[in-house]
Amino acid sequence: MGRQVVGTLHADTVRRLRDGMARGVLSFPLTSFHDDGTLDPEGFRAHVAAQVATGPGAVFPACGTGEFFSLDEDEYRQVVTVAVEAAGGRVPVVAGVGYGWAQAARFARIAEEAGADALLVLPHYLVAAPQDGLVAQLEQLAARTSLPLIAYQRGQVSFGVAAFRRITSIPGVIGLKDGHSDLDRLQRLTLAAPEDFLFFNGAATAEIQARAYATVGVPAYSSAVHAFAPEIADAFFTALRDGDDGTVEKLLRDFYVPLVELRDRVPGYAVSLVKAAARLRGRPVGPVRAPLTDPTAAELAELRQLLTTGLDLVGAAL
Repeated sequence: MGRQVVGTLHADTVRRLRDGMARGVLSFPLTSFHDDGTLDPEGFRAHVAAQVATGPGAVFPACGTGEFFSLDEDEYRQVVTVAVEAAGGRVPVVAGVGYGWAQAARFARIAEEAGADALLVLPHYLVAAPQDGLVAQLEQLAARTSLPLIAYQRGQVSFGVAAFRRITSIPGVIGLKDGHSDLDRLQRLTLAAPEDFLFFNGAATAEIQARAYATVGVPAYSSAVHAFAPEIADAFFTALRDGDDGTVEKLLRDFYVPLVELRDRVPGYAVSLVKAAARLRGRPVGPVRAPLTDPTAAELAELRQLLTTGLDLVGAAL
């Protein structure tokens, strides 16, 4: 019954996402703030419009890269509304929701009213939970929204095969984003999945592991690099799709691996460096909000050199 509900109610969303995943990377736009930390809706509108113009497979506003955890409900409404307007129906818009299921349901209602196509269910807050509880979390949320759900396993959320089979039968659950990079377990999940179920590589700086994920049937991935250098992200995606191993390895060696090494120096730099790189390119995204911190002047200089190198590899300029 669950798969029939997905097939009838959400078939168009699944089709659009699947088509988009085959065409390009998944865009996770940065939420724009003014220097004083207040929301900058028009800066965000310009940023999303620029992202959509490059042809990503889908846009995921107010997720981890978009600092969902720092937004109040009114700000969240503005972010999702602007993303939907800027996308203009050209690509699916998948909004992030999170915390416990009760709070996630409040965000889900807002996203639905704003016109989002689907929801990415971010890991719940703070506590570890057994498999039955992880399933119940999705059941409770699915019962309170008409939007399709993509579960995100990362941090304290990790599904075993038995629990995964249960969540695929929940009406409205259409996919799983994986951030654990446990390819043994992920292969077991892909083999246990219904035919129409969607999978996404959600590893940090997903390009590093994109080839490995593809070997277990998960070629689609989110790209934080797309938020500041779509030229690099798209060149990597094209090379990976076309089997151009030389280009893939050159970009990994000279750009992605050094970026990850810089990212790993400070907690939270998976977002902070992305925002800083976008600012280096003149994008109106502003600073990060606490508890994240912006890079130092020395780190910005290093990032600028790395970005220049990456853009030069694909024939683009800072």
